[in-house]
Amino acid sequence: MKFVAFTRELQGTGASRRLRIAGKVPAIVYGGTASPAQIELDHNALFHALKKEVFHSSVLEMELGGETTKVVLRALQMHPFKPLVLHADFQRVDATTRLRKKVPLHFINEGESPAVKLEKCTITHVVSELHIECLAEQLPEFLTVDLGGMTLGKSLHVNDLALPNGVKVLTHGFKNPVIATPVAIVEEVIVAAVAPAPVKGKKGKK
Repeated sequence: MKFVAFTRELQGTGASRRLRIAGKVPAIVYGGTASPAQIELDHNALFHALKKEVFHSSVLEMELGGETTKVVLRALQMHPFKPLVLHADFQRVDATTRLRKKVPLHFINEGESPAVKLEKCTITHVVSELHIECLAEQLPEFLTVDLGGMTLGKSLHVNDLALPNGVKVLTHGFKNPVIATPVAIVEEVIVAAVAPAPVKGKKGKK
């Protein structure tokens, strides 16, 4: 995915505030052999790009001053309650850059699994993303999690995933964490209380 950046001449709090008023986002790009560069981005273009999953989890092409550089999004600063991007950080990468980055999980074949079709379960997605390590050129946009073989009583763990070549999941000290687990649906039987029919009283003699 490609985006356009512009060199940011002025720096400081006041300059950044004026940029934001003008519909721009102050940002920085660092890494590689070049010095960190102060840049600015069009806010609306960046805001719409951020809605796309690929912008967060893949190598991007940044056009700056007529040159294209490969980068990854590293950090975002958002307004506490307004839909405004306040600042963005990008890292330059090349074929030798080793990255640690979170990528989303895409779950497939859930409805075809024995747990759902035969055992009347729902499958709980315990996590929606994983922290991985790999070379920049091997960075996947997402990891596919196949739930087609899930059965009741058997959870899916990190070690069960079919990972792309060169990709390693970082579990941060947790041994083989759970990715998804089937949960049996408990059917509730609601018994309605039926009020007894009124007893007709006998009429007395006059």
